[in-house]
Amino acid sequence: MAQRLLMKGNEAVAEAAIRAGCRHFYGYPITPQTEVAAYMSKRMPKVGGLFLQAESEIGAINMVMGSAAAGKRTMTSSSSPGISLKTEGISFLAGSDLPAVILNIQRAGPGLGGIQPSQADYNQAVKAAGHGDFKMLVFTPATVQEMCDCVFTVFDLTDKYRMPGMLLCDGLLGQMMEPVVFPEPVEGLPAKPWAVNGHRNARPGNLVNSLYLHPEALEARVRERFEMYKTIEETETQAECFMTEDAEIVVVAYGACARIARSAVTAAREAGIKAGLFRPITVWPYPKRELTGAAKTAKAVLTVEMSMGQMVEDVRAALEYKKPVEFFGRTGGVVPTPAGVLGEITRMAKGEWL
Repeated sequence: MAQRLLMKGNEAVAEAAIRAGCRHFYGYPITPQTEVAAYMSKRMPKVGGLFLQAESEIGAINMVMGSAAAGKRTMTSSSSPGISLKTEGISFLAGSDLPAVILNIQRAGPGLGGIQPSQADYNQAVKAAGHGDFKMLVFTPATVQEMCDCVFTVFDLTDKYRMPGMLLCDGLLGQMMEPVVFPEPVEGLPAKPWAVNGHRNARPGNLVNSLYLHPEALEARVRERFEMYKTIEETETQAECFMTEDAEIVVVAYGACARIARSAVTAAREAGIKAGLFRPITVWPYPKRELTGAAKTAKAVLTVEMSMGQMVEDVRAALEYKKPVEFFGRTGGVVPTPAGVLGEITRMAKGEWL
């Protein structure tokens, strides 16, 4: 029987990344994710890996680019304002077709904001992770166990498609402790014949580059990527449904908010209200087909977020604006309560739309 360990989310995801084959980590301290880098600093030397605390978040993401170009599984982590500083480098990773994993343990903003949990980086991750035309794989785990499982998946998919990927978590998940069972360590990583090697005379000389001087050449490459993105949207979506088979009110929430919403849905069922929960695990690609199926019996949909409503427009678009979609959220580091979500479900069950 696999051993269950009680671990903090930040430390568990770091250990999972190592077991997934990550041997290069570059980071910079910022609350509430600093334990990720602290854990890596202790573990990486023991497994023959490299930990380096960069001089800044900008330095860290550019170091990631170097290791990724050499074909190594590499990761960085930060919290919201730190991710903002990394966005130029994320765009360079995408433009260079390089796989890498970025962990965001979100805190409240804008600006320095506060150190409390938040989900207000959704638009940044899904819509504007950097300049230019590109997408990034974005996974939103809801438990410490799922953080560990998702990091394996993201490493595999970023290698498969040669693109950056993000685990979009929040301070609640990063700081909470839960029992986890780690997947078996990866044995043998995929070959990367495209990686730079620095030995032009001995091996084929590869070049990693995001600069195209001819507009037509750049347009052709961008279009190739977007054809790949279509394939990803068709094959790589993930979601979870809870009591949606006959639900008249479907709550849509991700990450820690989904745990809160699940409690509210359970309470609503106990009160005789046909409520259900749809939880996207990937938010890019967004699980549109799965949401449409989960909401087939719904009279209305409620989106719950720790923000002023950033995912809500994706929910409306996924449902093609055919059903009422309302929003309930708290921001600034305030966490919604099950009672607050239940109140919204109860109101909507009475046919009261805002």
